[in-house]
Amino acid sequence: MNGNGGRALTLRKLVAAGGTALWLLALPVGLVACAPADTQVGIASYYHRSFHGRKTASGEPYDKRRYTAAHKRLAFGTKVRVTSLATGRSVLVRINDRGPHVKGRIIDLSRRAAGELGMLETGVLRVRLEVVDRADTGGS
Repeated sequence: MNGNGGRALTLRKLVAAGGTALWLLALPVGLVACAPADTQVGIASYYHRSFHGRKTASGEPYDKRRYTAAHKRLAFGTKVRVTSLATGRSVLVRINDRGPHVKGRIIDLSRRAAGELGMLETGVLRVRLEVVDRADTGGS
């Protein structure tokens, strides 16, 4: 192994106008990761009822009856499947807010999504997140 998962680095000499030599070190594109991972495992929590109707970071009001969630980095509009590692139940949510703001948590779910996963009593749940549909970020 060469430290690149078996992918070879390419070193090429380019000669610019005027005879100046430039060396180009090419890395395989597959090694570059620009977006958050498509899968995460960690702790989910859910919004307290007092947040119902308040404005989210995306500008839309939080609605406890919708399947929405807050994530620290995923683009607004991204659809994520959230699966309980304890029961295997899953729910599809759309990211429309930033958070959670509690260390160690990876997603804040709407009350409706939390109810589907059976976490209303415990308040937190170990889950797996899988990106199902990345939002179009418009190049930003």
